[in-house]
Amino acid sequence: MVINVMKSHASVRDYKEKQLTREEVSELIEAAQHAASSHFVQAYSIVWVTDPEKRKKLGELSRNPQQMEGAGAVFLMCADFNRLTHAGAMQGERTVYDQAENLIVAVTDVGLLAQNLALAAESKGYGICYVGGVRNNMEAISELVGLPEGVFPVYGLTVGVPNEGNEVKPRLPVEAILHENSYDEAKYETLLPEYDKTIAAYYEARTTNQKSIMWTQQMAHFLNKPQRTDIREFLAKKGFLFK
Repeated sequence: MVINVMKSHASVRDYKEKQLTREEVSELIEAAQHAASSHFVQAYSIVWVTDPEKRKKLGELSRNPQQMEGAGAVFLMCADFNRLTHAGAMQGERTVYDQAENLIVAVTDVGLLAQNLALAAESKGYGICYVGGVRNNMEAISELVGLPEGVFPVYGLTVGVPNEGNEVKPRLPVEAILHENSYDEAKYETLLPEYDKTIAAYYEARTTNQKSIMWTQQMAHFLNKPQRTDIREFLAKKGFLFK
């Protein structure tokens, strides 16, 4: 069942040497394209990085060399209004995409496409991992793969035959994210300490990269300072001005 595949997801960062064929990649991408898309704009593109030197450089720039060089397929998942600009020009229209709304549309489209691709890959027995590290050097990575105005990388996605078996990380309980009729933050006083215990036990018991930390500690450390502060300036260069 699809729901079992979804609930068994665990990020895979170590892959066997097998490379995906063009036919296998095409099958996964075609399935991914059936994700929902706002107004059917399909504001995304995927760059499949097969060149060994570009893979190596991508690994350096994203600070994920093992994944980028060792995966069976490496994809850059990109927001894309360039193709839509071409579509508008064919109709004699100027395409306007510099609004914050269009940025949300594009990033949402990429997210739905990527998750469909991930689910398709896992249904075939592959492992996957999202690589947010591509946002460490968005401009250099864009130059590496020739992304034009209106296109920017949102994250990487690696796919391959797993060389490791990771335990499924416990998610927040449904009660923590599901609010009925109105938002209820009072329940966090009870639910978050309980979840901290669950996550701490998971980290201490898992077979690799064991550590002693709670979820709220992780989040506090991650969110106590600004992250990737150059992104706004980079997006402006690509035509996204947050109007």
